[in-house]
Amino acid sequence: MKSGYTFIAAITGAVLATSAAVAGPKTVDGPGVNPGCFAPWDESTKHFQWEGREGPFRIAVVNGFVGNTWRIQMIKTAKAFAQDPTIADKISDFKVVSTGTDAPAQLGAIEDFINQGYDAIITIAVSPDGFDRVIRLADRNNVVLVPFDNVLDTDKVMQVNEDQLAMGRAYTTHVLAELEKIGKSSGKVLEVRGLAGNSVDRDRSIGINAVLDESGGNWERVSVNGMWDDGTAQKVVADAIAVHGEFDAILAQGGTTGVVRAMLDAGHPMVPVSGEAENGYRKLMAEHSDAGLTGISIGQSPGLVAIAMKAAVSALEGNVMPQLISVPLPTATYAELEDGLNYWSDLPDNFFTVNEFPPCDVNISGPAIMAQDEADMK
Repeated sequence: MKSGYTFIAAITGAVLATSAAVAGPKTVDGPGVNPGCFAPWDESTKHFQWEGREGPFRIAVVNGFVGNTWRIQMIKTAKAFAQDPTIADKISDFKVVSTGTDAPAQLGAIEDFINQGYDAIITIAVSPDGFDRVIRLADRNNVVLVPFDNVLDTDKVMQVNEDQLAMGRAYTTHVLAELEKIGKSSGKVLEVRGLAGNSVDRDRSIGINAVLDESGGNWERVSVNGMWDDGTAQKVVADAIAVHGEFDAILAQGGTTGVVRAMLDAGHPMVPVSGEAENGYRKLMAEHSDAGLTGISIGQSPGLVAIAMKAAVSALEGNVMPQLISVPLPTATYAELEDGLNYWSDLPDNFFTVNEFPPCDVNISGPAIMAQDEADMK
């Protein structure tokens, strides 16, 4: 009987010791490493530290939806950055997969990479919740999980993002100021939303509508879903114009080149528009701003994937890192556009213009990105 108790105690002790050894990151005091690059979201942001280990590291990117140009460029950017001299010698194995909009498929892919022994997994979450199981699995296996762009509603993992709520507010603040210049404080606005179910779409829309509410104006609001995709946005905006007539402004989250093309095709007057940092949108805005396309372009850069990869490597090396890393909003209004500086007349319309992050020593050239493809690397 005594030997049985001894055996059970030994097993229990081993399990507890193993759990303690691989319990994920410790919460520690800041500041973190390289705050110019890895800036904490705000003063309340806590800091994490993983046990440092020797590289090079095995890193995987688990994307979800891949049906628009932003996601395609993001994957190309990840591949290009993995080959960049600033980080290439720290990566021994690099994989990329896209799982679609099905959350269980994305969770399954993350679990598979954890079970294969990958050191870090970068992901754009299909949903802002439902990841508790893979977070626990990552912690048990001492894997650094880094959601970016569409992040999770949790403070249990290190995440990288721009302030989507602030972006939505900035969209609307600019557009209303342009309308005020022409004497309009009320009217009809079209909101072109993104991919339903994602935190980015949700938070930008909250910001957009909060400023409309706070303005005190009587705003008739029409909402369509453009999937952050030029082709989809062009179709839904064309349909909205056909059904609802002219709008006083368009508040688009993305697919903005398609939004303006729909206006041009329909003979819709140029009005203030908000949008992403698509090169095509900025070219159109430069061309038509004198006719009333007095817009704003704020970039949720596909280059965020590079910051997430760099943050993962830094965490694996044992550096203190913010739980939520804030990347500033790169903004250009119609009055600030300059060919060769913040848009390029000789690059494709679907190229996203913001891929330089000097504080992070990340500068991925357009040719390096465009030389890649969006295929899975398994």
